[in-house]
Amino acid sequence: MELRKAGRAGVAGTDDDDYREALDMFLSRTDEKVTTHAYLRRVVDRLPARRTFLDIGAAQGTTTRYLAPYFERVVCVEPSEPMRRALARACPRAEVVAEPVGEARVDARADLALLSHVLYHIPRTQWAATTARVMEWVAPGGVLVVLLQDPDNACMRMVRHFTGRRFDVRELVGELATLPPGLVGRTELDAVPARYHGRDLEETLRVADFLLSVPGAPPPAREAVGAYVRRHFGNEDGTYTIRHDQHVLRIERPAS
Repeated sequence: MELRKAGRAGVAGTDDDDYREALDMFLSRTDEKVTTHAYLRRVVDRLPARRTFLDIGAAQGTTTRYLAPYFERVVCVEPSEPMRRALARACPRAEVVAEPVGEARVDARADLALLSHVLYHIPRTQWAATTARVMEWVAPGGVLVVLLQDPDNACMRMVRHFTGRRFDVRELVGELATLPPGLVGRTELDAVPARYHGRDLEETLRVADFLLSVPGAPPPAREAVGAYVRRHFGNEDGTYTIRHDQHVLRIERPAS
């Protein structure tokens, strides 16, 4: 889960050093990329063609780099300039569009498009319109994969406790029928497990601040977050575990 806004510990956004450090800390102690990449590889194996991969919200390019060898062309949408620099290092051959998804102009017809943990930053009322926009960039017979955290996992229960926000990709499924004809064919919802394992309280609090950085929500008091983390995530050996399983919505564009 890659939320992007300020937390009390100073996580200020994708253009901020503290944000990127917190993101790196989170990614170094979670198995999310391992489990997600294994899932995406299975999706790739079933694609009828592998000409173009479109990664929307590519961030520092970890997943872009993993999937790039399977495709002839790679196109990314990433509005953060520091993230684009990291993306260029991770995947030099990627073509990068610098505008947010709602403003981007993408000259591609993707066999696989990925919208990974982006909808947190899109107003709920615009989820269907954003999905329709992305599906226009998907080739007939191609697939869009949308990832969000399971709203009932331990991490998102913490988010809901402190911010009142709930993000559920299942709500989008019922709205897909309203999209223009020819964009949406078969859809499937899957679950991908993920777990963060923190070595100590200070590290886990830093990551918790990062996970609680929900756009538009005021940061909670660190003391309250600390009490919550100790109560719900603490292990007997002094480490901390946060489950953050993901929901994955696969949307196929009809072949004709």
